Amino acid sequence: MGNEQPNNPLHGITLERILKELRDYYGWDQMAYHININCFSNNPSLSSSLRFLRKTDWARKKVEKLYLRMIEEQNR
Repeated sequence: MGNEQPNNPLHGITLERILKELRDYYGWDQMAYHININCFSNNPSLSSSLRFLRKTDWARKKVEKLYLRMIEEQNR
């Protein structure tokens, strides 16, 4: 089979890459504003955020949604 998810803009993008790009674009404070989770507002780090998001599906979905919104903003 060829590309199994041709219409999925997140296909092939790692959670680590998503977090790094969001951090560089918004910063931790703005990320915590958009998504109210402790790993963004209380001593934020890439490793603690990755650990939390890998275990917490609802939070990961919010991060992915914010990432897609960031991509949309960048393309304007």
